[in-house]
Amino acid sequence: MTSSSSTTTARTSSEARAVARTQTLIKGANGIGTVRKTTLPGGLRIVTETLPSVRSATFGIWAHVGSRDETPSLNGATHYLEHLLFKGTSRRSALDISSAIDAVGGEMNAFTAKEYTCYYARVLDTDLPLAIDVVCDMLTGSLILEDDVNVERGAILEEIAMTEDDPGDCVHDLFAHTMLGDTPLGRPVLGTVNTVNALTADRIRRFYKKHYDPTHLVVACAGNVDHNKVVRQVRAAFEKAGAFKDATAAPIAPRDGRRTIRTAGRVELLGRKTEQAHVVLGMPGLARTDDRRWALGVLNTALGGGMSSRLFQEVREKRGLAYSVYSYTSGFADCGLFGVYAGCRPSQVHDVLKLCRDELDQVAEHGLSDDEIGRAIGQLQGSTVLGLEDTGALMNRIGKSELCWGEQMSVDDMLAKIASVTPDEVRSIARDVLGQRPSLAVIGPVKDKQASRLHDAVA
Repeated sequence: MTSSSSTTTARTSSEARAVARTQTLIKGANGIGTVRKTTLPGGLRIVTETLPSVRSATFGIWAHVGSRDETPSLNGATHYLEHLLFKGTSRRSALDISSAIDAVGGEMNAFTAKEYTCYYARVLDTDLPLAIDVVCDMLTGSLILEDDVNVERGAILEEIAMTEDDPGDCVHDLFAHTMLGDTPLGRPVLGTVNTVNALTADRIRRFYKKHYDPTHLVVACAGNVDHNKVVRQVRAAFEKAGAFKDATAAPIAPRDGRRTIRTAGRVELLGRKTEQAHVVLGMPGLARTDDRRWALGVLNTALGGGMSSRLFQEVREKRGLAYSVYSYTSGFADCGLFGVYAGCRPSQVHDVLKLCRDELDQVAEHGLSDDEIGRAIGQLQGSTVLGLEDTGALMNRIGKSELCWGEQMSVDDMLAKIASVTPDEVRSIARDVLGQRPSLAVIGPVKDKQASRLHDAVA
């Protein structure tokens, strides 16, 4: 993380244009990779990363709202709102929004997570002003009409049905519920058929007004961009929409808290007539702000992050018991999950689970070898850099960093953090995380006799 010079610029036309604070957060060589941030008087943050060598730009707006901000009766409202912001404003119809970006060969989309929502467009650098105008218009001027709510309800119900038809995807929602229960983090991002059917235009509109003011938003833009021009264009778009209600408003702080996951040995089964059984075996992980997350990342890579990982070698390469097997981590503001996924024939479920549990126990007790740790560090460094090779990935990095951490870390600093992980740190986090009693989620044609044996996997 690098923090450089801070400057203040003054405008005199009105109180709302009085002060904009601009900082250079990461100073790149010859301007390449330079990350700058401006905070406008109404609390809106604008972060850019400049890459003069590319011909594209990705513009996104991140909202500090996700499914964990919903009450039980509002489950699915954040995702529903994501759909509705594409349905039209006072300036553009839904067709106008999509055709404007299509006409310049751009890409436009959005995604909703448990702790944030993002809307973005990727275009040629010369078409960036258009992308800024369209996305800002969507975020500040959505109409949320009752007719649109009713039409989009059908699309969302189809999306829920599509997810439920993919047990390899659905099992991760089941695992989150197994670990976190009927809590905002444990509920599905899409909501349920019942909650989506119960949502009204009025309730969604109130949710929109509460969570989409400038203090809850971060604008992120990466590519062949000029920071000052982006700031001027974004500021003009928000002022035109009358979005700045309070010139003294400050940006909302990143989430914090200390949620403890106390579940252990829980098993949730969902019977489905599928060709495979889909299983996730896991335990509590780390919050995304935990300093040990770098060591956990190395552990995760060595254990189930690639073809040379322990789980892949033991389950697939040596025994052919599964086609897909991997481990993963999910970090939230105040807690986290560590999971091992495998998809296999129903008759092989117990063998696969025993192998996975044995490997977890083995690594928890004896750790990984220095060679495994060294290989995982190299793999994690390489995948980190390769994953940031396009402007969309860079926009995601700087936008999420500002929203979730309130700071930026250069790629070099990230690589240094990974390289500094020691074998002792990896073995320590293996004992702390993998040494916990796991819980289990399973989707598939599991028979009653098999179900009673599944509890042995978490005993």
